[in-house]
Amino acid sequence: MDPGDWPGDFGAMILAGQDGSCQGIFLRYDLLGGRGPAMLIGNVPQESPARESEDGVPLEARELLASLENEEEVEFVSAEDFPVMLGDDLLIVRKVKVTEERLYCSQFGRSDGVQVTIASWDRPISDDLYQLLKPLPAEMFQQG
Repeated sequence: MDPGDWPGDFGAMILAGQDGSCQGIFLRYDLLGGRGPAMLIGNVPQESPARESEDGVPLEARELLASLENEEEVEFVSAEDFPVMLGDDLLIVRKVKVTEERLYCSQFGRSDGVQVTIASWDRPISDDLYQLLKPLPAEMFQQG
């Protein structure tokens, strides 16, 4: 992945398990010119404990709020599945609604079992965004 492919500031973080395995890769984009991150994208393998939260609010949503220094409590409201066409392929996207109305969140599964979660601040996630995403190679999630 080339950070030059994205405008604005780009950051990446790997969540490592106690055994050194990759429990998730998180990408952060500041598209607002230094005014804070606009989007956080998580890529979490099946066995990762970061994949499911007890209260239904995705980790990526909480991390995005923390990076914006937003300390208000956020709660899960609802989730709904939507079909999105990617060329000739159909992607089922789960849109997660939380109590913070400026936070948009969606999730989908990759064919290799990696769950992708997108959390966006103050910008709805459009179907066009899914066309722009470049999947991280599955090898990045292998223990070496």
